[in-house]
Amino acid sequence: MNGKNIEKFSIIIQARLGSTRFKNKVLAKINKEILIKFLIKRLKKCKQVDKIIVAVPDSKDNDLLSKYLEKENYCVFRGSKNNVLRRYFECAKHFKLKNIVRITADCPLVDPKLIDDLIKKFQSIKVDYLSNTINRTYPDGMDIEIFNFKALNLTRKFAIQKYDLEHVTPYMQKTDRLKVFNQIYTKGNFSKLRITIDYKEDLIKINKVCKMLAKKNFSLGNIIKLSKSNSELFRLNKKMKNKKKISLKFENNHRLWENAKEIIAGGNMLFSKRPDTILPGKWPAYFKSAKGCKITDVDGNTYTDLSLMGVGTNILGYANKSVDKSVINRLKNGNMSTLNCVEEVKLSKKLLEMNKWASKVKFARSGGEANAIAVRIARAFNDNRDSIAFCGYHGWHDWYLAANIKDKNNLNNHLISGLKIGGVQKNLKNTVYPFKYNDFKSLEKLINSNKKIGIIKMEVVRNELPKNNFLKKVRNLATKNKIILIFDECTSGFRELFGGIYKKFKVEPDILILGKALGNGYAITAVLGKNKIMESVNKTFISSTFWTESIGPTAALKTLEIMEKTQSWKYITSLGKYIKKNWAMIAKKNKIKIKIKGIDALCSFYFDSKNHNAFKTFITQEMLKKKIFATNSIYVSVSHNKKILKKYFLILNKIFKIIYKCQNGDDIFRYLETKPPTNQIGRLN
Repeated sequence: MNGKNIEKFSIIIQARLGSTRFKNKVLAKINKEILIKFLIKRLKKCKQVDKIIVAVPDSKDNDLLSKYLEKENYCVFRGSKNNVLRRYFECAKHFKLKNIVRITADCPLVDPKLIDDLIKKFQSIKVDYLSNTINRTYPDGMDIEIFNFKALNLTRKFAIQKYDLEHVTPYMQKTDRLKVFNQIYTKGNFSKLRITIDYKEDLIKINKVCKMLAKKNFSLGNIIKLSKSNSELFRLNKKMKNKKKISLKFENNHRLWENAKEIIAGGNMLFSKRPDTILPGKWPAYFKSAKGCKITDVDGNTYTDLSLMGVGTNILGYANKSVDKSVINRLKNGNMSTLNCVEEVKLSKKLLEMNKWASKVKFARSGGEANAIAVRIARAFNDNRDSIAFCGYHGWHDWYLAANIKDKNNLNNHLISGLKIGGVQKNLKNTVYPFKYNDFKSLEKLINSNKKIGIIKMEVVRNELPKNNFLKKVRNLATKNKIILIFDECTSGFRELFGGIYKKFKVEPDILILGKALGNGYAITAVLGKNKIMESVNKTFISSTFWTESIGPTAALKTLEIMEKTQSWKYITSLGKYIKKNWAMIAKKNKIKIKIKGIDALCSFYFDSKNHNAFKTFITQEMLKKKIFATNSIYVSVSHNKKILKKYFLILNKIFKIIYKCQNGDDIFRYLETKPPTNQIGRLN
């Protein structure tokens, strides 16, 4: 430590005796030395720090700790036991600290050189808050947070959540009023390496680490090197969990999700079902049962789903009795065999009857597969002009993600901003070109300037309706230039008309893709097309074993039967209009500007504010407390009704009152219990 640093930094160590997992741990011994003394000795090696203060609770049960520290002539400040944020603020104010380094006493091996390096980083990039724990890559126990008094004062004024008050810095990480930086460890991800002290077993390991490293000033690098050569030592406390507080309401959900991230690539199978893309740390990840619009999670909590409804798969509600019965009856006679299932022939006839311009069908089991099939067939037909002009979202396959090879931002408005495309062959560059919905001139210019484009692929409609005969102009452009027009109606197919919203606009494609709701939750997708184009399947190879199972077509046949009989699309469209009307009324009542978009049966709204994402997260957070899944969009289902929606609107009105306050001086981030997710699918937001 020295005083030569012009901009002074002070360490505040957060310490107490009342840990429930390991009582009095700060007075336990590391290498025959009291833990807190061991830590302070290490911290005194910091060259960028001029003061070290131990912030101790002012409760009687911490008097022993305070007396010990004072006896050792350490600087002590005593403050609120439960409101640790206030303790930090009053400590910083008392000592007139300008820049604070937050260290907790359960991190005795924290590297003083790393602290110095991060202080220099904090100074050079001129931020208000720097941490190496937001997206952890450093070991658990190497936790360092640096912030200025401005950040601490702002946090003291606005933080109201109990968790924020107990843990000092969560508000800093959430708010947009501060410049925040997360330091990544450049030598790898060691976030699973635990060198913290939460349990007695941790202390045993820490003592062994210190003994094996021997030298007094061992570094983070020394610890990591030791962990690689002595993996057995670090398994001692591998079963110990990190310090994340898990609500008892979601204990099984969170435990499963943490386990899943370790053994399943990406954590799960569908990006938009990842809990960290919805409400990080708060969203239930797994369901036990689903019926109608009710979902029961693995912790026994039951919710009303007014959000994704299986990501658009269940127009007839979850576990529709008639559809399930048909599937069960089929299963009694076997789902798969050496022979083909007769249901695929019946389903083909039904779909062609609904779409008389089409002559042939090909089935798959997912939307991404169906889109890939449609593209393959179209390219086989137009084999000399195999480039694609596209608009909207069309799956995960290489042909689509290749759009980001030329420009990493090409898919920003179609799927996800900053989408990574590792594994996509670079020679696919300049094979797909995005165009903006309703911007016919840009599409026309694209077609005229690139004679290799032989396919136009697009969603018929999603967030906005076609303007100025946009779809008819696209159809005429495709016909004029002998381009195959593919309509992807995986999502919109059964939401406003029976079998395709394209019928509403009286524009027929050359190929149509249907999916999602086709099987009401059972896997089945279909590619329909004109005869001469679909015959091109014989010029290529498209085949898959599980496309021949019988459950998907069986479910689809019964789903179509029920939809046609009940005219489900009329009900969900009417209910969607009701939802939109009430959104508008509530927004007007609370003087909030929103933009209402989408077809009625898949409606959404957007806040006319830079804090749209934070407001949306707040809605999800507060609705979840009322056992409702909700965001800013609703996939309407026949299982929804006005009684359910009236409860939702009453809660939404109360939420909008707080949002109004936040648009007029208050801070939405003080009301959030988690940081808003950043990696979201744009078309769902």
